[in-house]
Amino acid sequence: MNNSNLIAIQAKLRLKTTDEGGRQSGIKTGYRPNHVFEYDRDGKLLSTYIGEISFEKDWIQLGAEEIVTVKFLSGQSIEKYLNTGTKWWIHEGPKVVGEAEILRV
Repeated sequence: MNNSNLIAIQAKLRLKTTDEGGRQSGIKTGYRPNHVFEYDRDGKLLSTYIGEISFEKDWIQLGAEEIVTVKFLSGQSIEKYLNTGTKWWIHEGPKVVGEAEILRV
């Protein structure tokens, strides 16, 4: 990702366990899931956003909560969601595999 087109935030990330409906394994730095900030009344995704999750450890294991950096592409109308305290969901397609909260923009 070209750094001039990125918005970086610090967030607290928690991955769901497999028993909670999450992934089968943890994630490595550079993971690029879909990020969902809101759903419609029927629980359908309104929009997904592109963002890369990075961190200093080798892996984040399922069920773990870690502080990460998320870099979003600018120009995708995401700025309205990027406020300290905002919570969102981490998706792989329609499947929710984690959740996050913005700590610092």
